[in-house]
Amino acid sequence: MAKCEICGKAVFFGHKISHSHRVSKRIWRPNVQKIRVFVNGKPQRISVCTSCLKGGKVNKA
Repeated sequence: MAKCEICGKAVFFGHKISHSHRVSKRIWRPNVQKIRVFVNGKPQRISVCTSCLKGGKVNKA
């Protein structure tokens, strides 16, 4: 499954609840992108969520 390799953000399970309170299962997926970043001075392709990209937590190659 999709998981950010920087912050560890992964899928989240829960319930979708309608107005009449009928409950069904649903899933929340993080917005994970495969990008090239520098890891120990070498470019490497890893999965990173967009909040880590916007927050400047990675150096793009």
